[in-house]
Amino acid sequence: MKNLIPLSLIFLFCQTATAQFPGFGGSKSKKIEGKITGTLTDSITNQSVAYATIVLTKAGSTKEINGVLSEENGSFKLSEVSTGKYDILISFLGYQEKMINNVELTLKDPDADLGNITLAPVSYILDEVEVSEKRALIESTVDKIIYNAEDDSSVAGGDATEVLRKVPSLSVDLDGNVSLRGSNNVRILINGKPSGMFSSNVADALKMFPADQIKKVEVITSPGAKYDGEGSAGIINIITKKANIEGVAGSINASAGNRSSNANTSLNIGKGRFGFTANSSVYWSLPIDATNSFLRTELFTSDTSYQYNGITNTERLGFNGSASAFYDFNAYNAINSSISFRGFGFDQNGTASGEIFGNGFNRITSGDNLFSGYDWNTDYTKKFAGNDKQELSFAAQISGNIQNQENAFMETGSLFRDEQIENDGDNLEITAQVDYVHPVGKANKLEIGAKTVIRDIDSDSEYRPFDGNDYLIDPSRSNVFFYDQDVYAAYASYNFYIGKLNFVTGLRFERTEIGGNGALDDQNFKNSYDNYLPNIAVSRSFKGFKTLKLSYSQRIQRPSLFFINPFRNTADIGNVVVGNPLLDPEVTDQYELGYNTNVLGFTIFSSFYYRHTRDIIEQVNVTENMLSLNTFNNVGENHSIGTNIFTSKTIGKFTIRGGGDVYTYNANGVIDGEEVSNNAISYRLFTNGEFSFTGTLKADFFGFFQAPRFTLQGENASFSIFGIGFRKDIKNASIGIRIIEPFFERKNFDSDITGNDFRQITMFSIPFRSFGINFRYKFGKVDFKERRSKIRNSDQKGGQGDGQGGGQGGGQGGGMMNNG
Repeated sequence: MKNLIPLSLIFLFCQTATAQFPGFGGSKSKKIEGKITGTLTDSITNQSVAYATIVLTKAGSTKEINGVLSEENGSFKLSEVSTGKYDILISFLGYQEKMINNVELTLKDPDADLGNITLAPVSYILDEVEVSEKRALIESTVDKIIYNAEDDSSVAGGDATEVLRKVPSLSVDLDGNVSLRGSNNVRILINGKPSGMFSSNVADALKMFPADQIKKVEVITSPGAKYDGEGSAGIINIITKKANIEGVAGSINASAGNRSSNANTSLNIGKGRFGFTANSSVYWSLPIDATNSFLRTELFTSDTSYQYNGITNTERLGFNGSASAFYDFNAYNAINSSISFRGFGFDQNGTASGEIFGNGFNRITSGDNLFSGYDWNTDYTKKFAGNDKQELSFAAQISGNIQNQENAFMETGSLFRDEQIENDGDNLEITAQVDYVHPVGKANKLEIGAKTVIRDIDSDSEYRPFDGNDYLIDPSRSNVFFYDQDVYAAYASYNFYIGKLNFVTGLRFERTEIGGNGALDDQNFKNSYDNYLPNIAVSRSFKGFKTLKLSYSQRIQRPSLFFINPFRNTADIGNVVVGNPLLDPEVTDQYELGYNTNVLGFTIFSSFYYRHTRDIIEQVNVTENMLSLNTFNNVGENHSIGTNIFTSKTIGKFTIRGGGDVYTYNANGVIDGEEVSNNAISYRLFTNGEFSFTGTLKADFFGFFQAPRFTLQGENASFSIFGIGFRKDIKNASIGIRIIEPFFERKNFDSDITGNDFRQITMFSIPFRSFGINFRYKFGKVDFKERRSKIRNSDQKGGQGDGQGGGQGGGQGGGMMNNG
């Protein structure tokens, strides 16, 4: 009943708002829609200017109504424009911005042809080499960095991991752990809303997401009050390709290789004010053998208590599908709804041999893992006549995530075990949200809103040892755990100008109520806590694409099921993993100074930051019966400083981009009753680029290196990757090839952890060199335009790749890792 009260209040507010803001429907005066056309040329060379941005606003307003990019021949068309007076802003890197005021469309003359429009180039000269800029692949705004993935041909046929590895400040390792400036405390959104697909195994979820469906990626390092307080390092928002079209358009993509293959299709249908989009994809990786080893040594005696060497064979298969539709009732009222389904899993079979306390053993394992789920959301948006900046919106979302993990083990020798272990987890999440934007003057705006998230999480684990005749449930170890996490939030944010300074400041309040119910004493609890999360950002833009910004924000990071699940995974008897339902949230204060500029045609993005995190959540390894027990604790605090830089340059037909991050890990805390600390420096380097042989034949490359990342107990493996590709465009189709790691057949990953009385070393090796061919075909003509849900559930610390795809906290530890 307590959960219904906040929802009832929001519903009552919605009804009240409807009564207070008439005009949701009703008759309107007759309208006709027209178009605005024109052609862009360079004022010096008279050549066409392609991919320039054309933005349409009401005369005297800065609110964007519509926008397009110019075509290859410089032409552009703004369609479905109502009668009235408009201003048109034209911008492109390397050219001075141009504003065309008071373009009028009337009932008598609904179309306007602006003819030839010349743009004056900004003079960039380097060694007398002429530099011609394309649309920027990387953009920066007051609160985010944007990577325009659809403009990067090198990601064709790949998956989301390849896209994220090319985004400044992001890192994706072999297990799919996504980090921002060295921190895994990020929240991944799809079109501004959460998806249950990332609440379990991030690695497999990213592999299931085709790169060809990604329009752009937004990295928000200092989220404002309107965003959920979760994601202490920031938010990653993946924007997919959606379209407003008249007629039918779509695409078919397929990629085949010696390691993995995938295929995806999309269909877009539009008629008047109605639009429909559908996507589907399938992913399959061939069986692959990985070698792994584990060694635990007791520090006081130098004896080896547990060690093994083994081989694990893994095969992966997955699919996803989505459909969305929108309808504009009129110029002021619109509804948008979407639904998606997904499923991905992997089968593993392994053998290992080793010693425990000096006695030999052999092990045979098999596992079936399936992760599936769905997301449904609907948004209603109301705009107001007389002020297109005023907006009221309501949103609702239902998200479900289902995890089924079945494993069987047979051990002989000094260890004797014939057992089956099963863990099923269900996560149901219901969200309701209301947001209101009120303009203040010509340039300022006030944003307020409220949100409720109700989460019900269940974990059912069964242990079935073989009794000589059958596999029977062991009730002493089996358990059903129920976990509730409810969040009630409200916020206010104000965006305003003082002179040439742009300020964004706000405050968000979040109340969290949690409760657990299970068979064990420490699984029965209730708790609640309140957080007031302030933020402020100020920026100043200068001529020549220069921007200076300073920001402060406080964020929290709640533990998800991956961390709190009390399922005790004994798949590896000497390296057990169990979650901790009593974890507190992390709290982070972050300060950031950023500067973007353009010098001699080099586009440069840079920032310097300081981040202080309290109650940091880390996986800790402690001793239990002289063997390893892995769990999660609030171990202490971390003071981290860092800097990152990104630059790009285009000269003729060659474009190169590169950059990196350097940051510190300065943490101290308590593990297993002992005070510990670790001070280290880590870094990340990346580069990518492309060369255009002709307008239809291109080559590209990318490289990435992540130095070892640190915890209070040691360091995790470094990771690097290099790839090259070629692509040929043929009318509405293209064909390409990709080669990953042409110089190295395998990759090795080592980790080294030290506790009070032990040292643990794990080593893992997989085949990595891969070759693939990609084919893409498009039909119809699409003008892509974003339509995003208002819901952004970014309030949980998501699970990382756990080495066995185990989305729940009981996934296996460092003994065996995913096969990438």
